[in-house]
Parts: sequence; structure tokens; C-alpha cells
Amino acid sequence: MIVGGGAVGAACARELARTGRRVLVVERGAAQGEGWRAAAGMLAPQIEARADDPLLELGLAGRELYHHLAGPLRESTGIDIGLRQCGILRVAGTEAEADELWSKVGWQRQQGYLCDWLDEAEVRAEWRWVGPTRGALWAPREGVLDPGRLVAALLADARAAGAVVVHDTIRALDRRGDRIVGVLGAERHVGDQVVIAAGAWSGRIDGLPRPLSVEPIRGQMLALPWPADVEPAIVFGSQCYVVARGGEALAGSTMEHAGFAAEVTSAGLARIFNAASALVPALAGAEVCRTWAGLRPMTPDGLPIIGREPLVEGLWYATGHGRNGILLAGITGVLLRQLMDGETPEEELDGFRPERFWRW
Repeated sequence: MIVGGGAVGAACARELARTGRRVLVVERGAAQGEGWRAAAGMLAPQIEARADDPLLELGLAGRELYHHLAGPLRESTGIDIGLRQCGILRVAGTEAEADELWSKVGWQRQQGYLCDWLDEAEVRAEWRWVGPTRGALWAPREGVLDPGRLVAALLADARAAGAVVVHDTIRALDRRGDRIVGVLGAERHVGDQVVIAAGAWSGRIDGLPRPLSVEPIRGQMLALPWPADVEPAIVFGSQCYVVARGGEALAGSTMEHAGFAAEVTSAGLARIFNAASALVPALAGAEVCRTWAGLRPMTPDGLPIIGREPLVEGLWYATGHGRNGILLAGITGVLLRQLMDGETPEEELDGFRPERFWRW
């Protein structure tokens, strides 16, 4: 049983259903505020990674997985997840940012990752519509997909493999001592294996054996018309990013402690619009097409919680992915299936263990 039908929950459901398991996905009744709705769908582990970042290798694996997954999903469901390996430009607005990005290019190339440093003239020659810059990191293997299509495709493929999706808001685990027997919402759902993939709401489920350190962080976004004379691209700056999709420029995003208020604010949207206009000046006079917000599930150390709960038999976690929910959704499904099958995961998961918080 999967509690949560967003990107991570859907990926877990697909992987588990394809092994022949009977899978029930319990999705929240109210369809608003989910973290994937605040995502632009960027697959950008190299853009944001630090040299000591434990998420880099997992992010790279997640990015590459989608290149193998997009075709089969399209064939089996008819849904194109919008995967584009178009490269991402991370521009430097100041000399300090240029030094930081130049160093990042250096250590990434030493590790064999494909990226380049472009000076100001090189940026201007290729992306003449970008605002003033001191150079940029260019990562050609980075890309983007459509989060809404991804969730739809994963759930459709899970259903095709036998998974059932129901709508209910789960309020508590149903336990018999140290063993899971189901979950409780408006109805009781019976199952001896439960995966908590409820995003920002994961920690609000009663009956967990320890506090689940996942909190909502609001991300606001807006869409503008993509300039007609500008080639579609993805540009990342220190204050925002701009992603071309479907004739629009998707710009975001804020990182706000606002509880479970999944709503936009005039101040947040103004910050995004001003930053996007500085990054791509052609957007400065554009009229906003639409706005929205979602709640990212963040942990104190910024790392997801993936794996088995050692205190309760049958309880598993796949939550707390923060800003990386789309990037890591597919690979999280694979890793959880490997763990539940008793296999040794292909990726190192020690840093993501559930018991790293609230040990007792």
C-alpha cells in the first residue's frame, strides 16, 4: 500500500506493481498543494550540486533513469512525459558567483561529469537574450520533463500492472503492536506493507513510531508568454530559474515557511517576476498568464527519507525529497522496490535512512 499518489508515490506504485504485488495507492482527496505542482520539472543535479553533496550521485542516476523510462511509458500509456535533454545554462551575475561556478566546473570535470565554463562573450554569442552575466556553467546533459505528465504516466502504468488508486486522506497507521496491518482514513485500508510517500503531509499521520522530520516549504511560481524571437531554453540564476515549455516561460520559485498554506502572495510573485526579468530581459514587459504554489516536503538536512522503519514491521518511507522530488521520483521507486525485494540497492542509501532522525 502506498500512501500518496504524487510523483514519488506513483513511481513506487509502478515499480512494485510490475513485480506482481497487489498495490493500492491511497491519494489525498483534495488535489492542491502537492510538491510536484510547484515543480518546473528540471533534471539538474549538476547545476545545484556541491562537491560534497550526497545527493549528486543519486540525482545523476535519477536523471539518467528517465532516458530509459520515457519511451516505455509513452508506449504503454500513450503519455509523453515531455523529456528534453536540452542542457541548462547556470549564469553568474557577479564575480563571486563566477568564481564559484568556475570551481564547480573544475571539480565536476575532474570527476568525469560533462560540463563547461563559458565566459561572458561565449554566453552572449549563443544566448544573446540573457541578461548581464560574468559567465556561465553549461551542463549539456541536464534537462526537463513535465511533472504533471510524469505523474499521470506513472499512475497509468501502475494501473496497467494491476495497481488500484483510491482517494482518501489518511490520518493514522493501523498497527498491532510493532506490526502494520493497514491505514485509517475515511475508510480502513488493510495491508501489511505500507509505504509513506505523502510528501509534506507525511509527518501528520498518527501512529508513526517516531516523529517524521518532514515539513512543508512553499514554492510559488508563475508563467509568462515565452518571447517569440527567443529559442526555447532553460536558464538558471542565483535568484530564480526560467524554463521554456509549451510556449510559456515558467519562472520560480520561492522557498517559504508558510505552513500548509498552498497559495500565492503578491510579494512572492513580485520577487519571482523581477528576478526572471533580470535573467531574461525580454520578459520584463510580459503579462503574467497564471500563478500557482505547492508545498515541498523538506527534511532538516535537506536529504530524503528512503527505506524501512526498523521499529515497525511492514512500514517503509519514500518522502522528504524537497526540491528534488521530480528528479528523484523514478530512482526512489527503483530503490524502494530493491529494498522490499531484499536486494542490495544500486545506490548508496546510508545517508537517507529513516532512523537518522529521532533515534531511540
